Amino acid sequence: MDRSWDVAVVGATGVVGRELVGALALAGHPADRVRLLASERSAGEELSFGEGTLEVEVASAETLRGAKVVFLATPADVSRTLAHVAETGGALVVDTSRAFVSDLKTPVIFPRVPGAGLARVPGARRVRVPGPVSQALLCCLEPLRAAAGLREVHCAAFISASGAGRQGVAELEQQTAALLSSRELEAVHFPHRLGFNLVPQVGPFSEGSGSTLEELSWRAETGLLWGRAAPALDGTAVWVPTFYGDLVLMHVRLQRAVTPAEARTLLQAAPGLKILDVPAERVYPMPMLVTADDAIHVGRIRAFAGLPDALELVAAIDNAGATARLCLEVAELVSRAPVTN
Repeated sequence: MDRSWDVAVVGATGVVGRELVGALALAGHPADRVRLLASERSAGEELSFGEGTLEVEVASAETLRGAKVVFLATPADVSRTLAHVAETGGALVVDTSRAFVSDLKTPVIFPRVPGAGLARVPGARRVRVPGPVSQALLCCLEPLRAAAGLREVHCAAFISASGAGRQGVAELEQQTAALLSSRELEAVHFPHRLGFNLVPQVGPFSEGSGSTLEELSWRAETGLLWGRAAPALDGTAVWVPTFYGDLVLMHVRLQRAVTPAEARTLLQAAPGLKILDVPAERVYPMPMLVTADDAIHVGRIRAFAGLPDALELVAAIDNAGATARLCLEVAELVSRAPVTN
């Protein structure tokens, strides 16, 4: 991404926002070309940027003015409003929320799926990145799809409290401390208490489908990127009482038989993956291992009993860090494409 561009990070004090700030600093973007924005509640905070700090300002049309690229690490309702403001000001918008999940004019971009995303909506000023679970699915399954075709995918995603932002992390901390002191706090950012519990509802339920918005987004995002080659895909999302990192369990039916050894070879050659697959030595993906790692960890690669065309595998992803790094990669990719008004 051109270092002469002015860049704004909206939601800079949130979980993904802080990762974006760190990624920009690591990439060497000049501090005087970076604007950190958030709500009035966070205005005045100072965040580390390289060897110095930057002050957080209130997100508004005024503070967005002049930005060439605007990253939205914000809730969906905020993204809908500020995306329009930033676009009107001439910025390229990269959104991390689900605000535009059903908007076909807002392409979802994931560079590891060849030929997908931006080419379908040329000149787009607003793009979005897939969520962490979709990233894990796409990274792990694209090599298998390209080699053997996918028929169907069943998955279970165990999503950490940071998926609900800073408030989710704080709520889990408070609940855990309270329960250890024989007190119970009311749930605010989760449907039920998350401390020492599992909650099989991530996001609101979609009327009539029985699935949550989180679960439906996996189908929508993979479907848009894979197009006609997209498999039938469904699964269940579960809040788990960990702070960072998501774990995704996948059951995959292929168009032809693939042995675990062949699958392992395909995955080892794929970009963005790290194979941790020595179960006898207790080596396999876990959220605690993937934090701050650019790669998605994949392991427990094995056959499904009695079905030669079926495989089981497990992946772990640094949910906030992976999304932040993907935002920068997507901004770089989109910035090279022609933009029209």
